Amino acid sequence: MLRRRRPLVRAAGVVATTAVVAGTAGAVHHHQQQKYAQQNAAAQQQQDAAYQQGMADAQAQQQYAPPPPPQYAPAPAAPGNDLTAQLQQLAQLHTAGVLSDEEFAAAKQKLLAG
Repeated sequence: MLRRRRPLVRAAGVVATTAVVAGTAGAVHHHQQQKYAQQNAAAQQQQDAAYQQGMADAQAQQQYAPPPPPQYAPAPAAPGNDLTAQLQQLAQLHTAGVLSDEEFAAAKQKLLAG
């Protein structure tokens, strides 16, 4: 009868060992899953914080950015400059011989009278 008990004891030992190994493996697996979940949650929190900070910086920059400089139309030519240019053009035409002395004097008088 000793022989019959030994195989049962051995079988019970194998079953017990398998249960311990399986239980340990399950506990380790569960622990790893919790660890990875915590790491993922921490990474997500960091990403959320960085996103929120970026949004706050963008809003602050928009809020406090100086306004763009006003767009001005080009200043009209000063009447004196335009008159000077026209008188110079008349003088060139007179010098080139296109205008006679009388025509030059009349055109100059007309420009100066406005």
